[in-house]
Amino acid sequence: MYRSLVIFVFVSSRSVMSGVILICFTSQTINLAAICTPADYNTRPLDTIYSNFIDALPVVKYCSENNKRLIHFSTCEVYGKTIGSYLPKDHPLREDPSFYVLKEDISPCIFGSIEKQRWSYACAKQLIERLVYAEGAENGLEFTIVRPFNWIGPRMDFIPGIDGPSEGVPRVLACFSNNLLRREPLKLVDGGESQRTFIYIKDAIEAVLLMIENPERANGHIFNVGNPNNEVTVRQLAEMMTEVYAKVSGEGAIESPTVDVSSKEFYGEGYDDSDKRIPDMTIINRQLGWNPKTSLWDLLESTLTYQHRTYSEAVKKATAKPVAS
Repeated sequence: MYRSLVIFVFVSSRSVMSGVILICFTSQTINLAAICTPADYNTRPLDTIYSNFIDALPVVKYCSENNKRLIHFSTCEVYGKTIGSYLPKDHPLREDPSFYVLKEDISPCIFGSIEKQRWSYACAKQLIERLVYAEGAENGLEFTIVRPFNWIGPRMDFIPGIDGPSEGVPRVLACFSNNLLRREPLKLVDGGESQRTFIYIKDAIEAVLLMIENPERANGHIFNVGNPNNEVTVRQLAEMMTEVYAKVSGEGAIESPTVDVSSKEFYGEGYDDSDKRIPDMTIINRQLGWNPKTSLWDLLESTLTYQHRTYSEAVKKATAKPVAS
């Protein structure tokens, strides 16, 4: 069906880490922006904004002017904080799903103050979404916007010092994998109280393929792509990963599996966070008949099996103490 496939990589003048990957079929373009690691949001806010908004502008303009359908990858970060997070912790409305389940066409986008530069990513992503939507309304751009909710799986990120920079800080699953491979405590930022939902990459790809193959049902829509059944706190995720890794590696659990660190210590000044992100799946289920399938335990087992097989020997060599001559 898609005989013409070209991949373009545009590198930003600000940083080799930022850019836009375009996957162009004969009549449609898939836009994936580069900087999407929380460690960069408040330490590299300018690169983050340029990568996710300024560098994406020509892509949207090109698609609009050349009648190319655009599938634009955004993020669940555009929702920011939940309404419920502003209620007292013991308030009964915190249990009302309308205060924390995120809906594409209803939920507001609530960010922290300007000094909290951690929201640079979310703001840039929200603004480019608004531009895409406006191009559709005023100039007839055919578009679909994807809001991923923590897609994870093998090869999703780098392991510091092995296939990425030693000083780099990848996203949570790769951070925890790196600690497990090195038999170090898993670092829980601010106690690991934030709640997230995780979806297996294979399930997510099925959803994107349905968007590609069914433009008449996907055009003009924003889709949450996540798994509300796989919700855990970051602390619970660390505990599950420790248990799963012990199983797939055959190694015993480390003596102190976790350690609490402050967000300032881990991410630097200006960090802020959202309390929880649970996707409402009504629209994608109605339009494309899609639902996620893989349980959190199964996706962690698959991912950590790959991580152990791929990286364990390299990590051992990298951390081995030199033999005294």
